[in-house]
Amino acid sequence: MRTRLLVVVSVLVVAVVLGLGIPLAMSAAAGSTAEMFTDRLGDTTRFAALAQRAITDSDTAALGAELARYDQLYDAPAAVLDRQGDVLVASRPDVLVTDDPDDGARVALALAGRRSPTAQTIWPWDTRPMLLAEPVLVGGEVRGAAVTVSPTGALRGGVLIVWGGLAAAGLVALAVAALAALPLVRWILAPIEELDAGTARVAAAVRAGRPAEPVGAERGPPELRRLTRDFDAMAATVSATLEAQRSFVADAGHQLRNPLTALRLRLATHAEDLVDAPVAPEVRDGPGAALEEVDRLTAVLDALLALARTEGRVAPPVEVALDRVLDERVGTWAVLAEYEGLDLHRAGARGLVVPSDPVTVATVLDAVLDNAVKYAPPGSAVELTTARVEGAVEVAVRDHGPGLAPDELDRATERFWRKSWEDGGSGLGLAIAARGAERAGAALALELPDDGGLRVVLRWPPTRA
Repeated sequence: MRTRLLVVVSVLVVAVVLGLGIPLAMSAAAGSTAEMFTDRLGDTTRFAALAQRAITDSDTAALGAELARYDQLYDAPAAVLDRQGDVLVASRPDVLVTDDPDDGARVALALAGRRSPTAQTIWPWDTRPMLLAEPVLVGGEVRGAAVTVSPTGALRGGVLIVWGGLAAAGLVALAVAALAALPLVRWILAPIEELDAGTARVAAAVRAGRPAEPVGAERGPPELRRLTRDFDAMAATVSATLEAQRSFVADAGHQLRNPLTALRLRLATHAEDLVDAPVAPEVRDGPGAALEEVDRLTAVLDALLALARTEGRVAPPVEVALDRVLDERVGTWAVLAEYEGLDLHRAGARGLVVPSDPVTVATVLDAVLDNAVKYAPPGSAVELTTARVEGAVEVAVRDHGPGLAPDELDRATERFWRKSWEDGGSGLGLAIAARGAERAGAALALELPDDGGLRVVLRWPPTRA
C-alpha cells in the first residue's frame, strides 16, 4: 500500500509539474521567437531604408557591402529585390533559395507594400530559417523589398537549454515531493501495517486459546489508531468467548459423562433385577430401552466433544506420511469391521506425503470410517484407497451402504443432519470430517458411485516444489 500511495502522490506531483512546466516551456519558446523577430525586423527595416537611396541613385555598391558585412557578422544572408521580385543586390547568390511557401508569401506581401506578419513560434525541432521582408518605399511608392534570412540554430539551442532547466527543476521537485511524502505515507500507514502484521498473530492466538497479543499502534492518524484499539478489543472479546466455549464444552463433557455412566450402571442393575421378577414384559423391557437411549446420548456427547476438539485444534502443518496414519486407522477399525461382518481393506498408492496435522487426519478418518462401518451392510466391503491425481493427493473411503440421494449431498456435512432419525446416528460424523478436513489443509467431497454406496474423498491440493 505504501508503494501505491507514493505512486498516487507522484502522479499528482507530475501533473502539477507538467501543468506548470508545459506553459512555461511554450512561453519560453514564444518569448525567444518574439525577441529574435523584433531584432531581425529592425535589421530588415534598416536595410529597406538604406535601399531607398541605392534605388534612387542606382548605386548598390555601398548597400551590397553593408549586406555582406551583416551576413559575415550574423551568418544571416540579406538581399534587396526590385519591384518585380528580382534580386537587385544580395550578400550571397542563393539567399532566396527556400522550400517554405510561407517565405514566398512574405516576400509577396512586402512587394505589395505590407509589412511582415509576426513570426510563428519556433520549436526546437523546427529547422526552418526565419525570413523577414519589408517594403522599400520611395516617395510612398513601393520600389522593392528588403529581405533577411536568419538561421534559428542558436534560438533552438537556447530553447532546449531552457526546457532542460525546466525538466531538471521538475525532476528535483518530484524528488523533493517523494522524499517529503515518504515520511508522511509511513506515518499514515503505520497503524495499518501494524494491524496487518498483528492480525495473523492474533488469529493464531485466538484459535489456539492463548491470550491475543494487542496491536496497539502508537503512530499514525487518530482514526487509524482508534481502529487498532477497536480491533484489540474485538480480539480480546473473541478470545474470551472461545475460551469460555472450550471450557464449557470440556466441563460439560466431563460433568455429563459421570451422571450418564452412573445412570447406565443403575439401569443395568435394575434390568438384572427384573429378569426373574413377575412383572409385565413392557416393564421388564423398559430398562433395556432406557439403556439404548443412554448409549445414544453418550454417543452424541462423544461426537460433540470430538467436534469441539476438531474445531479448536490449530496446528502448524508438517510433512505427514499417510501410510503410517492410514495403517494405524485400518488396524484400529478392522476389529469392529470384522465384528460387523465387513471386509475393511486398504488399496492404492503408498509413500504419499502431505503437509498437514497427523492428529487431525486421524480424527477425520475415524469419523469417515465410523460412518462407513455403521451404514455398510454385513458381508460387504469398506475400501480405503489412496491415489495421486494430477498432483493432488486423495484418500477415499468407499462403502456399499444405502448411500444418499443427489440432493442430500450438500446437507450431509451439516451438524445434526441425518438421512433418517431411525438409524441411531448423531448426525455429526460427516460434520466432524468436513471441519477436520479444513484444518488438515484438505477438502472433503462426497461422491455417489454408480453401483451404490457412498464415497468420501479427502483431497490435498498439489504442493509447489
